[in-house]
Amino acid sequence: MRWAVRIMEVLLATNSKEAQDRAEASFKRKEQRARDGAKAMAEYEAAGVALRKKTARLKALRLAKEGPSWRPKSKRNTSLQEARLFNRAVIPASITCARVQR
Repeated sequence: MRWAVRIMEVLLATNSKEAQDRAEASFKRKEQRARDGAKAMAEYEAAGVALRKKTARLKALRLAKEGPSWRPKSKRNTSLQEARLFNRAVIPASITCARVQR
């Protein structure tokens, strides 16, 4: 029903001043939405930066607390990765030894 009223307003608006005022109001609303969107994006990015800084700080504190006994997980054997690149089968020594012991 509201759209019908709006159509009537547009049809009855014979004054170009009214049409210009509506156009300016519409432009100002769009401009305000664009500014609000840019502001929201800046806040979102700032929150992300703050979260990453806090996470890094907490990780450093945790690692300092755990001391030198903490070791990172070992990386995968690079020879296995290279074998996959060249489609060759490489059997790790640990698997070979396990089969021999049985």
